[in-house]
Amino acid sequence: MVLVVALAAALWGIGALMKAPVRQRWALIAGLYGLVLLGQLVLPDGHPVRQMTGGTEAPWVVVGLFAAVVFVYSRFLRRLRGQVRAPVAAAVAPVSQGTFSPTELERYARHVMLREIGGPGQKALKSARVLVIGAGGLGSPVLLYLAAAGVGTIGVVDDDAVELSNLQRQIIHTQERVGMAKVFSAQMQMAALNPHVEVRPYHRRLTEEIAAELFADFDLILDGSDNFDTRYLANRVAVALGKPLLSGAITQWEGQITLIDTGRGGPCYQCIFPERPAPGLVPTCAEAGVAAPLPGVVGSMMAMEAVKVLTGAGEGLRGRLMLYDGLYGDSRVISVKKRDGCPVCGVIPTARTPDSQKVVVEDGTG
Repeated sequence: MVLVVALAAALWGIGALMKAPVRQRWALIAGLYGLVLLGQLVLPDGHPVRQMTGGTEAPWVVVGLFAAVVFVYSRFLRRLRGQVRAPVAAAVAPVSQGTFSPTELERYARHVMLREIGGPGQKALKSARVLVIGAGGLGSPVLLYLAAAGVGTIGVVDDDAVELSNLQRQIIHTQERVGMAKVFSAQMQMAALNPHVEVRPYHRRLTEEIAAELFADFDLILDGSDNFDTRYLANRVAVALGKPLLSGAITQWEGQITLIDTGRGGPCYQCIFPERPAPGLVPTCAEAGVAAPLPGVVGSMMAMEAVKVLTGAGEGLRGRLMLYDGLYGDSRVISVKKRDGCPVCGVIPTARTPDSQKVVVEDGTG
């Protein structure tokens, strides 16, 4: 019997080397079994072949019966699993825009309970299209919470790859995905969190050439970038297209958020920050460091503001700048206004905005 087992293992190994399908490998082993059993039945007692293969047919009959029971049982289980998976797949499969499957209704039940959101608000989230600039410190919590909240289509644009130093605060990525493009790492995590949302990864840098075409496909833009060039670019394009833009920034222990919505009378980013700070005045996270939970706090606030914008709940940050100081546990909101002669939103000069309203709390996500 040991010889037969060795022959069966050899046949399986040869089949694997030749990349033969598993079914064909089992067929070869079944053929070997049939030859052994036939030899036991037709060859006379004492024949060398019978002696090498056990000397009697009894154990081979038992092996055959056991294999038959296992085969029938496995086929039964496969059919049973198929019957169970069919309704589950139908329930989990994406449904048409604006309608909800039973699993989605259970998933978003806590939202539907809120009178400020309810069914209509959740339907608005499902039909919304949101673009997030940056899959780093701010982008991580923003993307996760937008996916969890059920925003139907989420785009993410970033040309960077995951680095080990990112993992101190960029919670959407993992150590196993170091070296992977951030947009694809984020897509994997968001799909695992909520398979009902569509994620559109754009592995590229946001530039003048692509910004307008990209923004045009989305209802709301969230800017979590880490440099002033991108912030001013996002502001110009969003204002030109009439798209609301949530802008967030962090550095060390501090963060800020505002809603740019010039179509409804609010100031643009360049109204609030007409000129970028001098080089070195506002260091980046790579230069000055950043507290690990800070992007989580500010990014979560951005996601909250996005949900409010999309559902119409509460009071947003249009014309207001929220400032957060994590080191001293302090937050405040100040009013900001359109600036006369702004080159982006083109306000007709009226009264000069006092210089005291210039706010210089800035930097990116690192």
